[in-house]
Amino acid sequence: MCEGERAVLRIMVVDDDRKIRAMLRRSLTAEGYEVVTAADGYEALAAFEERQPDLVLLDVMMPGLSGIEVCKRIHERSTVPVLLVTAKDDVSDRVSGLDAGADDYVVKPFALEELLARVRSQFRRLKIESARALVHADLSVDPASRTVTRGNRSIELTHREFDLLALFVQHPNQVLPRSTILERVWGYDFDSETNVLDVYIGYLRSKLEAGGEPRLIHTVRGAGYVFRVAEPNPQVPPG
Repeated sequence: MCEGERAVLRIMVVDDDRKIRAMLRRSLTAEGYEVVTAADGYEALAAFEERQPDLVLLDVMMPGLSGIEVCKRIHERSTVPVLLVTAKDDVSDRVSGLDAGADDYVVKPFALEELLARVRSQFRRLKIESARALVHADLSVDPASRTVTRGNRSIELTHREFDLLALFVQHPNQVLPRSTILERVWGYDFDSETNVLDVYIGYLRSKLEAGGEPRLIHTVRGAGYVFRVAEPNPQVPPG
């Protein structure tokens, strides 16, 4: 979720050291954040799905499932920023973390003020990115003003329709499973038999294609939906 969708930003702290978890919980709570904790990688992945944090502070050296692997799995399903916290300071370790999708890297022992500054920096970056208009071919989606245009045509969307379209345009050419879309847009689990997503996809298609424009949201049978701009047909010279 982005900063505008929740009054209090939620941070998940993942560390097998109980004292570090407690210290970070106290410090982050004092800064006004909501804090969720996990003691290992498997617990972290379960908590991530259930609580949908806005940022993850993730220890690398943990028993069972390493922080690097947790980071990879998080970024397979989400763009939530991950800040790795570790005692390993080798360049190769930092590179491994960044290659796994980490957005930043803090080495233990760290100054609490520095870690808090890095957390604030990540949220500022998210705010800036969320304010930028997203443009794909003739479609423009502006999260700041929550406006949508296609070509010269303004498109009026409901709040839920806009959130659904914004999710798609933020992940172009990526097949999004139904469960992921429901969790990210509606915020809780629906009965697997519900057709609410199909109904809203129909609403969006109707509005986006009202001027006869090509389809942007495509069904991937058995997998979900994908936002994809069709490649223009090459001009064939007259024979």
